Amino acid sequence: MANHDLMLGQSHNLALRQNQQVVLGHDHNLGLTQNHDLELGQTHERHFGLGQVHDHDLGLGHSHDHELDLGQRHEQEGGVGHSYEHDNELGPDQKPGHGDNELALSENNELTVSENQEFDDSLALAVDDSQDMGIDPVRDLQHSQMIVSLPPVLQVRNSNPSYELAVGQEFPDVKSCRRALRDTAIALHFEMQTIKSDKTRFTAKCASEGCPWRIHAAKLPGVPTFTIRTIHETHTCGGISHLGHQQASVQWVANTVEQRLRENPNYKPKEILEEIHRAHGITLSYKQAWRGKERIMAAMRGSFEEGYRLLPQYCEQIKRTNPGSIALVYGNPTDNSFQRLFISFQASIYGFLNACRPLLGLDRTFLKSKYLGTLLLATGFDGDGALFPLAFGVVDEENDENWMWFLSELHNLLEINTENMPRLTILSDRQKGIVDGVEANFPTAFHGFCMRHLSESFRKEFNNTMLVNLLWEAAHALTVIDFEGKILEIEEISQDAAYWIRRIPPRLWATAYFEGTRFGHLTANIVESLNSWILEASGLPIIQMMECIRRQLMTWFNERREISMQWTSILVPSAERRVTEAIEYARTYQVLRANEAEFEVISREGTNIVDIRNRCCLCRGWQLYGLPCAHAVAALLSCRQNVHRFTESCFTVATYRKAYSQTIHPIPDKSLWKELSEGDPDANKAVQVIIYPPKSLKPPGRPRKKRVRAEDRGREKRVVHCSRCNQTGHFRTTCAAPI
Repeated sequence: MANHDLMLGQSHNLALRQNQQVVLGHDHNLGLTQNHDLELGQTHERHFGLGQVHDHDLGLGHSHDHELDLGQRHEQEGGVGHSYEHDNELGPDQKPGHGDNELALSENNELTVSENQEFDDSLALAVDDSQDMGIDPVRDLQHSQMIVSLPPVLQVRNSNPSYELAVGQEFPDVKSCRRALRDTAIALHFEMQTIKSDKTRFTAKCASEGCPWRIHAAKLPGVPTFTIRTIHETHTCGGISHLGHQQASVQWVANTVEQRLRENPNYKPKEILEEIHRAHGITLSYKQAWRGKERIMAAMRGSFEEGYRLLPQYCEQIKRTNPGSIALVYGNPTDNSFQRLFISFQASIYGFLNACRPLLGLDRTFLKSKYLGTLLLATGFDGDGALFPLAFGVVDEENDENWMWFLSELHNLLEINTENMPRLTILSDRQKGIVDGVEANFPTAFHGFCMRHLSESFRKEFNNTMLVNLLWEAAHALTVIDFEGKILEIEEISQDAAYWIRRIPPRLWATAYFEGTRFGHLTANIVESLNSWILEASGLPIIQMMECIRRQLMTWFNERREISMQWTSILVPSAERRVTEAIEYARTYQVLRANEAEFEVISREGTNIVDIRNRCCLCRGWQLYGLPCAHAVAALLSCRQNVHRFTESCFTVATYRKAYSQTIHPIPDKSLWKELSEGDPDANKAVQVIIYPPKSLKPPGRPRKKRVRAEDRGREKRVVHCSRCNQTGHFRTTCAAPI
């Protein structure tokens, strides 16, 4: 081992304090074992004892590839990082570890190790280029040089090793490299300023003035891989002193919450802000969180513009997968911007015409998407009283013309699917466009008020719960006498309220006067019943919204079909309960028979006449609800008739099963539409038609939560008065006047 001795001259001592050992492990590429101490005595000639052979020996002499130069200063490329030259390069598996303890060089060029510290495998070796290890640069060691060229390491500000960057670290491409540097800057609370960024190079520095930290990465030749070439110095800035972060861009927010949004699309921007603040200590604006969410949602569901462009193809797919369905889209003749969309599935058409009550509710809900618009709905009711959606229309805006078009399409739908169109009872809020549309397309229909709209207007006008309850009781009254009695009660409380009610013809809303058959339905109640999912769908791009509706209908049809197969009764559950209750009451009634069809039924409430041949009772309950009332049940039981045979067919389980006997089929993903439609001339024609978004863009700012009533427009605002300073224009709670 004599040729490997490190000879030190008399005037240059390698000064170590007493009782200190230099322990270098395999990871530091120095061939010193733990059993070999660095001994310095009185004499001037000392040597490093070399022990067993290691994978990476410290070669001292000309014959070794890796030399540690202690006698020369080294040049750096670009003054940024350390250069690597041919045989003097440390391989990627020879990088030193990181740690808090360092081998430092003092100003008098002595290698000093602080007391009671040892080097182990986790220590970082930090060498300043401008300093030497206690050896005069003029003098050389005998035929040996020790070269120090170890990569500097970014000093982390937390204990998470995943945010450490080191020279030689590789990334698949420049985007991954930039993303990693951005995440590191956010995690370690410093901001970066990009100096150069292109397809082959990326250079950035710390944004704090005077901080020397700088990083440079470049593309490896022949491959897209990026690698960190240099990291200059460590941070001296102490990090950012504010709660925001320059690198916390919208895209970073999107990447951060992407997985959460895929699991829960209802993840709110406010929750995103809370999560980012909790995880990263950053406070962002609501707009950044909202835009980050929108960016991910657009990638998941497609853009709003693409939705309109693909509408013609979507309509063709509906008709291809659900034969007999109606799907029509109309664009503005001048610029082909979206105007109207009408969709009705064949399963809904068949079920409504063959198994549902001849009762339709009309309603609409405003869309909350980028381009607004209005969703129009026509909904029937199955035998069990549940909503049975028949047709959907999307229009650029709600107006009389669009309601006329929607009801015209609805009439055509029913006309081409049945020989004898049923005489419908239609419920709506009776605005002018709907009234004109019903009269033009369904002249024989009974058109009544939906009580939900009527009672809401009444509540806003008088704001009295007792009056509203009396209004509903008047609407439910089966006879004219009962109806007039409720109106008199209202008049005793408020003559203005009674006058307001009497202005509206009772034949449009009161059960006692209504000429059609409502089957007990005073409200269409469509939007409220669909509220849980229709509001969520209303903010999606148009195709995604219609797909959300189709999936809901498909699920409903399947679930209700399967549930009905388990029923063993003759009537659906709701009708069975009403008939059972009627039977219980009927057992206490006295029945007198006039002939084979006519009966007189005496009860505590009075006497009623029942005609079982015409299925009517003087109380009007049988006619209005389609189920025998208690008086009719008493008459039927007295002559040993089967009560179930005297109910409307729509209430039977057999008819209910027919309503959901057809299937709403799924529609394939849009990426397969072109392939599945090859050879179809209609589909090829649909591809050529391009529908552009409508002109009605969503207005900026937060949408108004409370609707302004028409009667409030132009009304002079009430002047508020402060009880603290006796001034107007503010309240006591917001008063700032000195007292």
